[in-house]
Amino acid sequence: MLPDPAAVRTVHSADGAELNVEEYGPAGAPLVVLAHGWTCSTAFWAPVVNRLAADFRVVAYDQRGHGRSPAPATADGYSTDRLADDLEAVLAATVPAGRRAVVAGHSMGGMTIMAAGDRPGVADRTAANLLVNTGPGALVAELAVLPPAVRPGGLRRFLHRQVLRSRLPLGPVTALSRAALKYATMGPATPPDRVAACAQVVHACPAKVRFHWAGVLETLDVQDGLARIAAPTAVVAGSRDRLTPPVHARRIAAALADPRGLLELPGTGHMSPVERPAEVAAEIRRLAALAAAEPPAAPTAPAVPAAPTVPAAAQPMEETA
Repeated sequence: MLPDPAAVRTVHSADGAELNVEEYGPAGAPLVVLAHGWTCSTAFWAPVVNRLAADFRVVAYDQRGHGRSPAPATADGYSTDRLADDLEAVLAATVPAGRRAVVAGHSMGGMTIMAAGDRPGVADRTAANLLVNTGPGALVAELAVLPPAVRPGGLRRFLHRQVLRSRLPLGPVTALSRAALKYATMGPATPPDRVAACAQVVHACPAKVRFHWAGVLETLDVQDGLARIAAPTAVVAGSRDRLTPPVHARRIAAALADPRGLLELPGTGHMSPVERPAEVAAEIRRLAALAAAEPPAAPTAPAVPAAPTVPAAAQPMEETA
């Protein structure tokens, strides 16, 4: 359960989309911004928020279509550019000018951070990043939900797409659906109460929203944004993650301009903030301490367009003696 929020607000993104934003902890404390993953909501972060809210101002928001944030009206509202717009809008609304936050993203939330890697409005308000159980691309090719017995690569990719892009509602949480969710997204030692909590969050995501975002994830490629992230960035992976296996975390760490560690949690699946919240919260605290110990970087200046080039034929000729 999340604590009572200190503030709740609606933030409007660049295209007018409404985003539910909740703030926890004391005003003026060091800032942390949390972006959840596909089919989740702010409630997913509860175990981490409860470990941070005593001495951090924690901002959590519902990605568009999730939780209390309305679904986009058209297909144009589903894209990595829109995710980056949303993060930029949340940071502008919750991080005062001159201050910076540790920004943590889980799964699609981590992809959001990577998609916004070239945004000055994001960089200027980011002290450090934590990318948790996420990947920059080739998600379907690396999925490990189906058993190894399904060997042909083309068949595996086809079946994985069918699983991800199902339009069927998940319906009520049952013992069977909890078992399926645990197999696909969590480590084998995850306690039943944490599986049940995740199931409640995931089943609450509308089937239409789940389907449309699955289409975005299927063709995801945020490699360019990842390479442009300048802030210190750490990575967390689960050794038993079937959705974004640790190979993704290693690729991310290798591509970062300022890598600050890769933590692979043994026996953990895709839901590290729920499975291992103490370790995830500790990584956020570590990054906050690193950021506080380092001098702030200069604000990112917008690109200045080059002066127009005058064609040679139009240039005045120098007088000759």
